[in-house]
Amino acid sequence: MKSNNNTNKEDLPSTKRIETLVDGIFAIAMTLLVLNLNVPQIPYPATNVQILDILTRMAPQFFIYALSFILLASFWRINHSQFNFIEKVDQGIMLITIFWLLLVALVPFSTNLVGDYGYLTVPMIFFHLNLFLIGMFFNFNWYYAVKHNLINKTVDKNFIKNQQIMNLYLPICAIIATGVAFISPEYSSLVYLAIFFMKRFH
Repeated sequence: MKSNNNTNKEDLPSTKRIETLVDGIFAIAMTLLVLNLNVPQIPYPATNVQILDILTRMAPQFFIYALSFILLASFWRINHSQFNFIEKVDQGIMLITIFWLLLVALVPFSTNLVGDYGYLTVPMIFFHLNLFLIGMFFNFNWYYAVKHNLINKTVDKNFIKNQQIMNLYLPICAIIATGVAFISPEYSSLVYLAIFFMKRFH
């Protein structure tokens, strides 16, 4: 007769099943981002000048859309990279991943909020808090896997340390962006561009 421990292990999904769930959530979230770009209706007949004016005024929305899309794409890629080294799954890492995906699925809403009211402090703080929590749960996922020996034992310790440092880039930028939002909400999201420079020179 099998023990309860063995039964619990068999009930847990494999790393591949979790990656499939992650792929699905990210695909939906990244698709919903573009649906938030609503073109204002212009009475017929529209002119090129009117269209150009609309596109110009939508520039902040295009920027926040592109930023959110690129950040999500980066997390999707890094998550797959990390799961190449995670060999086992337990209840802890499964719950962390679920809460992480809950926050990822919220990005289209927070992006839409900023697209409409990015000139205000509260919507920007909501957006930054969303990204901060995503970064923290992402970092906690890797930290938990390392601490509980769920990763491949052949993984280099320097790689583990470097990954932990890189995982902190987003939370740090989110904290700084939150501070900037109290001074200049409209420009606070520019702080996230620093992530790509930090990764380049790390």
